[in-house]
Amino acid sequence: MHWIHDTVIYNIYPLGFCGAPKENDFQLNYRLDKIYDFIPHFKKMGVNCIVFNPVFESTRHGYDTIDYKKIDSRLGDNASFKKICDTLHQNGIRVMLDGVFNHVGRDFFAFRDIQERGMGSIYTSWFHNIRFDQMSPYGDHFSYEGWAGFYDLVKLNLQNNDVVEYLMDAVRYWIDEFGIDGLRLDAANVMDINFFKRLRWVCKEKKPDFWMYGEIVGGDYNRLANNDTLDSVTNYEIYKGLYSSHNDRNYFEFAHSIDRQCGDWGIYKNIYLYNFADNHDVTRLASIIRDKALLKNVYTMLYCMPGVPSVYYGSEFAMEGHKQKHSDDDLRRELNLNALENPDYDLFDHICKLGHLRHSLEALQCGKYKNEMIQLEHMCFSMKTDRQKVYILLNQSNEPRNIGINTNFNGTLTDVLNDNRQYGCNGWFEISVPPMSSMILIENDGSFRMNYPDESQEIVTQAPQSVPPVEKAEPELVPEEITKGRYRHFKGNEYEVIDFAKDSETTEKMVIYRALYGDHELWVRPYEMFREIIERDSKKMRRFEKIN
Repeated sequence: MHWIHDTVIYNIYPLGFCGAPKENDFQLNYRLDKIYDFIPHFKKMGVNCIVFNPVFESTRHGYDTIDYKKIDSRLGDNASFKKICDTLHQNGIRVMLDGVFNHVGRDFFAFRDIQERGMGSIYTSWFHNIRFDQMSPYGDHFSYEGWAGFYDLVKLNLQNNDVVEYLMDAVRYWIDEFGIDGLRLDAANVMDINFFKRLRWVCKEKKPDFWMYGEIVGGDYNRLANNDTLDSVTNYEIYKGLYSSHNDRNYFEFAHSIDRQCGDWGIYKNIYLYNFADNHDVTRLASIIRDKALLKNVYTMLYCMPGVPSVYYGSEFAMEGHKQKHSDDDLRRELNLNALENPDYDLFDHICKLGHLRHSLEALQCGKYKNEMIQLEHMCFSMKTDRQKVYILLNQSNEPRNIGINTNFNGTLTDVLNDNRQYGCNGWFEISVPPMSSMILIENDGSFRMNYPDESQEIVTQAPQSVPPVEKAEPELVPEEITKGRYRHFKGNEYEVIDFAKDSETTEKMVIYRALYGDHELWVRPYEMFREIIERDSKKMRRFEKIN
C-alpha cells in the first residue's frame, strides 16, 4: 500500500498563511517559521502531509516565479526551509510543493534577457509566441502569450528541451536539498502531457514512492492520471458535489458522482483522487454552504469516501472567505491559532476525530465503495476491504431519520464516531440517525473501540519534546568577488555588470554596470563600494546581490 492511502493532507498557501506583504520587497523575513508552532495542531488533526502552495521567489502572489531554486524572501531562505522540511519529516509529516511549470513571472531571468537583448536573446524560444512585430500590453517591444490572458504570467514553452531540462534540474534540487515527497502540478490541464511523462521518470528515479497530482478542473481524469504521467488529479467533480448536495438537500448528486467515479463500473476507480472541500482558488466551504450545521457531514464524506482527504488551512475552524472578481485575498488570509475569528471548535474536534479514524480503519484508506441506501436527505454508503467493512450514515434533515440496511453480517456494529455506541445486527440493521449528523459504523465482535487522544495527551505523547529552533541570526556576510552578470541593488532595482576599469588618476578598480530598467543607463562605482556589506534596518546585507 502506498503511503498516500494512509494520509491526511493539510493544504497551506504560505504567503497568505504567514501574512506576507502582497508585493515582494526582497527583505529577508522568516515568516514561515511559524509552522513550528502548528506541529501539535497538525498532530491533533491526524495530519501527516503538508501541501505548500508556491514557496519560491516571486514578485507578488507566488505563481509569478522569479527563481525556482530560492525560497521567497518573505518566507525565509533555503536554509530555514530545509530545517522546516527536516523537522516535519522527523514528526512523521511529509512535504509536497506546488510545481508551477506552465508559466513564470516577468522578472524571471530568461524573460528579462529578452527585454534587454530582443531578438539577440538566446531565450526567445523559451516562451510561447514571442513576436517582435508588435508590443505587449506592458509596453515591451515584443509580444508574448500570457497564461489565460494574464500577462504578468509568461507562458513557458514546454516543448523546448532546454526549458524542460531547466525545470527538471530544479525538481531534482528540491528532492535532494529539501527531501520533498511529492508535487502539486499547477494548471496541469493546459500543459504538454509529454512534460509529465518526463517529470514522472525524473521523480520516480529519485524517489520511487514520490506522489504527484495535477490541478485539473474538468475533463477526463484518466488522460493525466495514469501509469505514464501523474498519480492523481484534483477532484473538482466531487468538490462541487460535497457542498451542493447539502445546499440542495439532495444526496443523489453526491452518490451519482461517487458511483460514476468509484462504483463497480466507475471510470476512475483505479485513481486515488485528491479530494477537497475548498482551496486557495475557490470560496471557502463555510462561506458557500447555506447551513453551517451541515459542515460536519461534509467532512465526514470527505474523510470516508475513496481518495485522499485534504483540508485547506483555517477551514477546520470554519474560516470564511469569498472568491472575488479581481482578488483572491479573502481566500488566503493569515492564520493565527491565538487570534481566530469566530472559530467553530466543535467542527475542529469532529475533523480531529475523522483524522484519527482515517489512520485507524483500513476500509477508509483503501476500501471499495458501495452505495447501500439513499434518499434525498439521508443515505448510507460502505467502504470494504477483505478484512473490514465500515458503514457511513448521513442525515441532513432537521428530523431524525431511520436508515435500514440489509447485510450478510451477524454481530455488533460500533459507531466509532460517536462514543463507540454499539448496535446489534442480525443480517439487518435499522438505526435512527439524529438530525444534521453522521455515524461511522464498523462491523466487529464488539471489542473494537476508537480512542481519541485528548489535547494534553496529544502534545505530550505525539508532539516533539522540543522543536529544533531555526537560527534567526543571519550568517556572517563577507565581501565577495564581483564578476560579470546580474545583480540586485538592496533597494530592489536590477543591474548588469558589463566590465571593469581603472580610475586614470588613482588606478582604483571600478565597476561598469547598466540598469536593467528604464533607459538602461550606464553607471560607474568603485569596486570595493560595489561589493561592500551595508546595514539597513538593523540587518546586514550586500549592497549588490548576485542573482544569476
